[in-house]
Amino acid sequence: MTDLKDRMSQTMNARRKIVVAMMMHETNTFSPVPTPLASFRPLSGQAAIAEFRDTNTQLGGFLDVAHEIGAEIIVPLAAGAHPSGYVEKAAYEDMCGAIVGAIRNGCDAAFLALHGAMVAEHLDDGEGELLRRIRAVAPRLPIAVGLDFHSHMTAAMIENATVVTGYRTYPHIDMGETGQRAGRTLVRALNGEVEPVMVWGSRPMMTSTLVHAPSRQPMKDIMDMAIAAEASGAVLNASVFGGFPHADIPHTSLSAVIVCDRRADEGRVLLDRLLGMAWDRRAAFLYTGAPLAEQIAHARTLGGGPIVLVDHGDNTASGGTQDVMSVIAEAMRQGLGDVVAGPICDPVTVKRVVEAGTAASVTLDLGGKVDMPQINLLGRPLTVTGKVTRITDGEFVVTGPMATGTRVRMGRTAVLDTGSMQIVVAEGRSEPFDLGVFTHCGIDPRRKKYVLIKSRQHFRAGFEPIARHIVMCDGDGCTSSDLRIFTFRNRRRPLYPFEDA
Repeated sequence: MTDLKDRMSQTMNARRKIVVAMMMHETNTFSPVPTPLASFRPLSGQAAIAEFRDTNTQLGGFLDVAHEIGAEIIVPLAAGAHPSGYVEKAAYEDMCGAIVGAIRNGCDAAFLALHGAMVAEHLDDGEGELLRRIRAVAPRLPIAVGLDFHSHMTAAMIENATVVTGYRTYPHIDMGETGQRAGRTLVRALNGEVEPVMVWGSRPMMTSTLVHAPSRQPMKDIMDMAIAAEASGAVLNASVFGGFPHADIPHTSLSAVIVCDRRADEGRVLLDRLLGMAWDRRAAFLYTGAPLAEQIAHARTLGGGPIVLVDHGDNTASGGTQDVMSVIAEAMRQGLGDVVAGPICDPVTVKRVVEAGTAASVTLDLGGKVDMPQINLLGRPLTVTGKVTRITDGEFVVTGPMATGTRVRMGRTAVLDTGSMQIVVAEGRSEPFDLGVFTHCGIDPRRKKYVLIKSRQHFRAGFEPIARHIVMCDGDGCTSSDLRIFTFRNRRRPLYPFEDA
């Protein structure tokens, strides 16, 4: 700690040089979707700053803090990919090399926007390994790390960082704030005002992403306690992490990290209370589903609209292929009308539709192009006949509360109208957390009876405010909430609900 204080005091009266970087991926080890370097759309330098400055993202929050203190900003990498399968080894090494190389060249601090659930082909703790490599070239460097609420916390992450904070919302509407919390605590340390000491812990339990949102019980009391402790100044930062269940790795768990000033005693007391409360509520963190046909039939009985049908078994933001047709097929079988559905990721269909042109009538096999051998699920296309009513470039700027100001790039996008259903089909995968997935192609979901989307919780950022009713739909896919369909070979033991430790 003395070395850290000396280094920090030396930089107080000089313009600080800060490396600000982003390397984010939530890895679903059961997903068949590959994750090469191109999927991260890596940027650097001024291009990265222009893309993320003034956005509600971790990188945007870190840039805000760096600008506040007049720092010299170096951005060697700004890279984030939609959740998918294992990160390719070459991609991981390329991204790590860019960040570590910039730090090796010298800086006063680092602000790192990470996820906390990155699994590469050759290692299961992507963030911990990055931080270990940074420490190898810069042993005393002050490092602030922002993490997603769905992080898998590891000792390597804590031991090689100075400050760690995590999202406190799901949907994640506080991404920018999370970067600011971490960055500002580190700046206070640079100024000699505080001496960060971290304590952390975990409990061997899985929590369902459908029920662990911090805005609702059973997580609400736990997260509220952490927020209150930080707001009161009792600790510098307090974060709780729900974990990500679709990863077959040894560190899946619920965890918490407390950043204290100088003494860890109060932090340990808070940590034990947070984790103890979570463990006592472990049964409440599991999702109980229902047959899909019953869920759609229930939706038919509801009055008014929009009625938002949420297909959470094939969710892009958890690594889904976004082309499973089971929920759309059931909605058609039961005769739902005045429906907008999508986006469906099907580049083959988009190519055919673009070639046919607007106003063309087509019959085609939609979706179901990707097999999921990890869960023994074959792709099943759905034969659909309809009229092409719109073709777009699939780009729009987010105006809702999550990732505000960022640009979504869905690839070429088309609208296929079957009469009872308007289906949005895109070349790429995109989580529907913002109304723009529909409004950019001329569809107002607020005027529809049914809005059928592939999501888990992020849809609530844009669609919950317009929903008259919300019906969760247990569709097929590699993001299913039914843990029985997944084979976990590398998980920790014991781990609830498989064992009750």
